[in-house]
Amino acid sequence: MSSDTSTEAQEKLIDLAADFYDQFDRGEIPRMTLPTRTKTNIEYDEDADVWVYGDRESTRSANSIRGARKLLKAAYTIEFLDNQLEEDRSSTLRELYYLSESWDSEEAQFSTQDESNQLIEDLEIVSEVRREDFHMRPEESGAKVMGPLLLREQTRRGDRDIHCQKDVGQGGYQIPNNPDTIEFLECDADFVLSVETGGMRDRLVENGFDDEYNAIVVHLGGQPARATRRLMKRFHDELDLPVTVFTDADPWSYRIYGSVAYGSIKSAHLSEYLATPEAQFIGLRPEDIVDYDLPTDPLSDSDINALESELEDPRFQTDYWKEQIEIQLDIGKKSEQQALASRGLDFVTDTYLPDRLEEMGII
Repeated sequence: MSSDTSTEAQEKLIDLAADFYDQFDRGEIPRMTLPTRTKTNIEYDEDADVWVYGDRESTRSANSIRGARKLLKAAYTIEFLDNQLEEDRSSTLRELYYLSESWDSEEAQFSTQDESNQLIEDLEIVSEVRREDFHMRPEESGAKVMGPLLLREQTRRGDRDIHCQKDVGQGGYQIPNNPDTIEFLECDADFVLSVETGGMRDRLVENGFDDEYNAIVVHLGGQPARATRRLMKRFHDELDLPVTVFTDADPWSYRIYGSVAYGSIKSAHLSEYLATPEAQFIGLRPEDIVDYDLPTDPLSDSDINALESELEDPRFQTDYWKEQIEIQLDIGKKSEQQALASRGLDFVTDTYLPDRLEEMGII
């Protein structure tokens, strides 16, 4: 990250701390106001073509013990991040949680990692600075890329050029925590196929799908990390590549697609940076379960509740999603993408995906 970006991040953090001080100085109860992060407070931004937070707000205020503790933790975290930037160091979200154990105020220590993660998200929103610019890293996501792409990656030992087929093993190229440090040099790909599971990703690579169809295969590793979503957005915006998302046929997998295309509720403040609205769903559909007579599992109560919730989710208010969800609720079944192997190991690469890609006009 450039020194200019580091300086800007530091300045915005200090401004937040100064705002607390100014509120004290004016005799006001310190507070911090943020958008309410629920699905009822996301709205469609037609100009950006993404889902963003609406006008509802929540306030972190010191007028209660609970609120005062939240602001105390924010102040300690701001000081930690400022020192980290000053020293040009970095840390992981997990390390921040444990580091708080050493803070001199027990009231400022985090009780769970979810709490520290949420505070970093709060600071992102109010400062309008991404956590990557705070030098905060997630744990390794394990997401990998395989395909006809030559890129240049910044490392502590200087830049290095990597071809994501010729210079990597079967595992592929591991996506760095901040993919904005990558420079695209050459690309011979025609589209991006992002895949939910490692098993299916391995099947595609073993069958040479990336070679035969000039595809960049991205392993999402379940719910995709921010770095993965950012890289796919860059593939679309900068390389003009269609992006497709291949998942299981269950409500949780539909949310994986939703986070790629529409943005997630918890990171709606970053939708313009992370979401790819043009991404197309090529995952297993409830209608495929019926058409291909695939092996299935029954929907659990939590699956049914999740599907019914998606029918009310503004990100899934299209005729396509309503139809597919209603089909799934009607048949009461779910299926994994690996279930396509019931029709042969090569069925997914020889028939299913080529047929779907042709229907979508991608090949």
